[in-house]
Amino acid sequence: MSISRLIEQPARRKSIYYGWVIVIVGFLAHIASAFSISSTLSVFLKPLSADLGISRGVFSLIRSGEILIGAAVAPVVGTLMDRHGGRWLMAAGGLIAGAGFMSLGQTRDFIQFMLVRWLLISPGDSLMGSMVVNVSIARWFVRMRGRALAIAGMGHGLAKVCMPVMAATLMLYVGWRGSWVVFGVFTLLLVVTPALLFMRRSPEEMGLLPDGGPVEAIETAAMPQKRRYAKRTGADNVEWGRREALRTPVFWLIASTFGVAQIGVTGLNLHVFSYVTDQGHPTLVAASVMSIIAVMQFSTPIVWGTLADRMDNGILNMAKCALQGAGLLLALSFPGLLPLYAGFFIYGIGMGGTAILAETIWADFFGRISLGKIRGMGSLVTSVFSAGGPPFFGLLFDYTESYYLSFSIFIGMLFTSAVLSLCLRPPMKPAALAA
Repeated sequence: MSISRLIEQPARRKSIYYGWVIVIVGFLAHIASAFSISSTLSVFLKPLSADLGISRGVFSLIRSGEILIGAAVAPVVGTLMDRHGGRWLMAAGGLIAGAGFMSLGQTRDFIQFMLVRWLLISPGDSLMGSMVVNVSIARWFVRMRGRALAIAGMGHGLAKVCMPVMAATLMLYVGWRGSWVVFGVFTLLLVVTPALLFMRRSPEEMGLLPDGGPVEAIETAAMPQKRRYAKRTGADNVEWGRREALRTPVFWLIASTFGVAQIGVTGLNLHVFSYVTDQGHPTLVAASVMSIIAVMQFSTPIVWGTLADRMDNGILNMAKCALQGAGLLLALSFPGLLPLYAGFFIYGIGMGGTAILAETIWADFFGRISLGKIRGMGSLVTSVFSAGGPPFFGLLFDYTESYYLSFSIFIGMLFTSAVLSLCLRPPMKPAALAA
């Protein structure tokens, strides 16, 4: 579409920018995607381990396998996103994951349970989950990207807030098998129909511009090849190849620092419930600790997103990692309920920024055009860290009969990531100079 047609379009566009419809669909998909994550599975950890006759460490390997499957398909999903958008990917993912959740209720042993998670739920979640949703949203927004991603991400946080109580209630009335069937039905309702009806690939497809077509966006669209950096310095439309991105040190720095955070998302979250009860606290306290983390993840992303639209990515990521490390250190170092609650409260604030800052930094540094493939390669790297999270905490617990060692190592990794985050700088694309 020509620049002149894009300039004429804002006069005819509707009062509500369609990008916010994409955000609402993403919000619903984030809710459904939360059904498969570690913190949800953690509520089922003890009854499932007992019923299926396996240790916590072995059970944790389920999540590792799921993460590796997601890592393997991420580059393919990212390429499909760049070519076709997220509409059909999300609808297919919702169907596959929904069928997988309902099938979990029919499993009779650990192998069946594991295969359903690996062959249905993991691929389905890769197609409908955070990468597809967030890449879609990042294409519709530039100036307000952080806020848009944060609003959609609050669906994930809302699900995590409600999940401990919801899962406990479902297990009480329909058992753990019936609980997964309920999750499957909700997945179908929340993802498939909204994706088919409302998802669109990009604003340009509808004759619009990112953020609703402000003057700044028109100017950027008019001369995308005259800049060498991503959004922070004005070239959101620069195209990157996989090899070009992989040659930049910042690609690996982003992937590694956020990979460390993913160890907590997949590993620590899976074991928090068991950690608290192992300290002698009742189940209600453990559930409330998980709810505290979830409330912070639900309530703080909009703050992190707003800050991401205004501040340096490296400084924000440093603050996020430091808050997570400090919170865990407080919870681990002092006995009693107050340090426990306060520590995971602070940790949850930091966790609230993880998904938002990861998505904004990839889009801000590498632009919109190639975001799917770049984000897919980044997911492949960070997933290596994610896959190590569940067995890292679970197997060290089996060996030491305590979570102290694994928590301590993770705290050190978070503080190291905080320091490394200060080195984050937008990458330069030399080829743009010749354009």
